[in-house]
Amino acid sequence: MNTLAEHLIRYAGYHRDPRNIVTHFVGIPLIVLSVAILLSRPGVSLGGIWLSPALFVSAAATWFYLRLELRFGLVMGVLLGLCLWLGRLLAVQTTALWLSIGVGAFVVGWIIQFVGHHYEGRKPAFVDDISGLIIGPLFVVAEAAFLMGLCPSLKRQVERAAGPVAVRKAMRH
Repeated sequence: MNTLAEHLIRYAGYHRDPRNIVTHFVGIPLIVLSVAILLSRPGVSLGGIWLSPALFVSAAATWFYLRLELRFGLVMGVLLGLCLWLGRLLAVQTTALWLSIGVGAFVVGWIIQFVGHHYEGRKPAFVDDISGLIIGPLFVVAEAAFLMGLCPSLKRQVERAAGPVAVRKAMRH
């Protein structure tokens, strides 16, 4: 299995334009949330836990993230837990409401993603490597950590291999 740094380096290679990274802070959470919403049906409450396909997919994803790195895995688990909570709230609503919010968030999220990749001038990472679909949310969390000054050695490792985030001339003035 690749390391956290190897996954982030590969993914970051497709994401060096700051406008693209910003779109990922909106688009990826919308997509992840929409998948949790849509997979929250069918579901059944058992002992206060909503058992649905979303729970099993989120548990598998969290296990993957935890195996890569404990701190990032815990953060991802909490974020996926929040998505599951909202998915469950919507799963018990009318089909029209559940489906319109789930599909709407999915479509809007992907539109935002493709706008970002238009700025980047490069196709999304998952086109070349399907693992980009599970690494994308982790990339957003890592970028947020980097913006907060956390994990500086990981940031240096990613930037050394993938290159720094490009700063456009217009942004410098």
